[in-house]
Amino acid sequence: MLEKLVNGFETHLFRNRMWVIVSFILMTFFLGYQASQLKMDAAFSKNIPLNHEYMKVYQKHQKDFGGANSIMVAVEDTSGNIFNPVFFDALKNVHDQLFFIPGVERSQVKSLFSPSTRFTEVVEDGFAGGPVIPADYNNSQASLNLVRDNIEKAGIVGRLIANDYSAAMVSAQLMDFDPDTGKPLDTIAFANQLEQELRVKFETDTIKVHIIGFAKMAGDVAEGAKGVLVFFLIAIAITAVMVYLFSKSLMLTVLPLVCSIVAVIWQLGLLTVVGFGLDPMSILVPFLVFAIGVSHGVQMINAVRRRVLDGQTTKAASASAFRSLLVPGGVALLSDTVGFLTLLAIDIGIIRELAISASLGVAVIILTNLILLPLVISYTNLTLVKDNPQTSEKIEQLWRKLSCFATPKYAVVVLSVTVLLYGAGYMQSTKMQIGDLQGGAPALHQDSRYNLDTFFITDHFSITTDVMTVIVEAKPEACTYHSLLNQIDQFEWMVANTPGVESTASLASIAKQVNAGFNEGNPKWQILPRTTASLVQAVGQVPTTSGLLNGNCSVMPVYLFLKDHKADTINTVVAKVKAVAAELNNDDLSFRLASGPVGVMAATNEAVSEAQLPMMIYVYGAVFILCLISFKSLKATVAVIIPLYVVSTLAQALMTLLDIGLAVSTLPVIALGVGIGVDYGIYILSTMSNKLSNGMAVQQAYFEALVERGSAVIFTGLTLAIGVSTWFFSALKFQMDMGILLTFMFLVNMLGAIIILPALSAIFWRNPK
Repeated sequence: MLEKLVNGFETHLFRNRMWVIVSFILMTFFLGYQASQLKMDAAFSKNIPLNHEYMKVYQKHQKDFGGANSIMVAVEDTSGNIFNPVFFDALKNVHDQLFFIPGVERSQVKSLFSPSTRFTEVVEDGFAGGPVIPADYNNSQASLNLVRDNIEKAGIVGRLIANDYSAAMVSAQLMDFDPDTGKPLDTIAFANQLEQELRVKFETDTIKVHIIGFAKMAGDVAEGAKGVLVFFLIAIAITAVMVYLFSKSLMLTVLPLVCSIVAVIWQLGLLTVVGFGLDPMSILVPFLVFAIGVSHGVQMINAVRRRVLDGQTTKAASASAFRSLLVPGGVALLSDTVGFLTLLAIDIGIIRELAISASLGVAVIILTNLILLPLVISYTNLTLVKDNPQTSEKIEQLWRKLSCFATPKYAVVVLSVTVLLYGAGYMQSTKMQIGDLQGGAPALHQDSRYNLDTFFITDHFSITTDVMTVIVEAKPEACTYHSLLNQIDQFEWMVANTPGVESTASLASIAKQVNAGFNEGNPKWQILPRTTASLVQAVGQVPTTSGLLNGNCSVMPVYLFLKDHKADTINTVVAKVKAVAAELNNDDLSFRLASGPVGVMAATNEAVSEAQLPMMIYVYGAVFILCLISFKSLKATVAVIIPLYVVSTLAQALMTLLDIGLAVSTLPVIALGVGIGVDYGIYILSTMSNKLSNGMAVQQAYFEALVERGSAVIFTGLTLAIGVSTWFFSALKFQMDMGILLTFMFLVNMLGAIIILPALSAIFWRNPK
């Protein structure tokens, strides 16, 4: 039945091949125009699991207490002493400039020059205070000395002032939209604006500007992603050379490359049609689409070339190759497509868009490289040179040697080694951690400008963007009840003693300091007053602009400043917060995770962890079903899937050895590796299965499969691996990690198809019909 459908489809296509080719050309022009309208999109909301429990808390209280999308600008005096007129002029300029950049929440801009930055001191008559920078500040030495005294009284050293007085901080929260246009904030344009209007404008030999925050990181990642175009061009050049060496024909080199580029154009154009943009992660997808397209194109030109050398006309050879490759190639590409679609199980926008982008790209390869390519080849007049007899003989000898893997004697050895490798890999893979394993921004190299800025701020300030905010929800006016505020104080004390927590802040801890101030600054009075009147007096000194309480005191965040955002640190702190919250929660008060940058990371890590197993089940389930439908054999399906599973386990083991955590950028690699890796096994086993069903011995069937498709399979594996290996030199750390893992999976999946698969076949088909 399937054979009749394929033959009928082939007859219809080749009878109307000119109209089909013209349709492809017209569609390429249309989607090419759509692709030219594609824009970069790195919105903050795409990077977080919005439906996660933590993020619901985050969004609920974002308006009152800000979110995780913040900017921190450290202005450094290279002399190591900020108390000079030049520095204070620079700091004021940076504050004012940041204040007026569209997209900045102006009420949340904080620095020494903010009116809300005040000091309070205990004097004989009670309290005295005012702005840290007085209204009559004039850059004189006397003014500078006064400001220094006010800084120490305000207790902002380590927060707005570096611990060694070498720098000062300007921080701000960002809006989700551009107030000038009303459209969503263009994060990448905003990052460029920060660079031009702050660093370029105010940095001098004596003044250095350090900028960190999600928007700046996204901008730096987008800047590094521009290098993908260079890698794409390098990959085209390398692939062209390798295809020419393989085909020994300029025409058979150009055509699969052109068809693969057409697939990329279609994929980019379809993204615009469905309303998506390109983000720094999905910008890598066109490269993969091109590589996958070439791999299937090579199978096609290999089949055509063999038939032309056997004496067939180009048209007949193209039609015959189309018939033989449509089913295995279609099943392989459908497996890729469904494999990528399994990434939709991960509730993170950037991964879901990657899944849709990759699925669209692989789906169009079915049209461009399995249909368009043979139709175009059928119009060519190929003049091919036969392989040198000596070369052909050497290749045949190689296939003879490899066919030994399909004998029981060698199969036992191969499968024994495979079991040992799997066991070692599985034990190592259990050490894999969810989340980031490096300091700074994991998407960038440690020596990148952004990470150097991060390390400067981490080294010189007591607080950084590694903040987790626990939201305390209570009844209105809860801060006037000693019992409730005391619970917050207990929570803060218990969590503050957790490894990884550097410092904490809450309304309770500030109220204790204020109470001591009301009692001549005596440390013995640094406690929470038990009477309502005294408690109201202490809490009343803390404004809502401090971010420690809302208008009716029903929400009071507890800020946890962590030493870093590594997976171990986040897991330890989250576990402690959950344990303490379970102990202290009651009907009047509850501690809820989480807001702040580390709160977002914790939610992301949990989303990745929860999606890992379902994603693998979905991708292997999809491959299993498609192979079962294609081969109509459980043994053949298992023979294809076992090598894939072994390689996936070894890839996870490799991640632990290279200190690569399972994160948003690396989780899709496993699905990509499985989806693309299945192609090798499908092409080889599709040739073997027909011969096995006719009673041919396994070794001979495998030998003939290698003669027909072995060269193309090995060539494809090498081409894909060499192409992604260029990512090792990327300015983006996550692209380099993806390149390492994909290179490993492409190569080892290819080896699995030509070594493990025939060994399994020798066991499964010991007695052919």
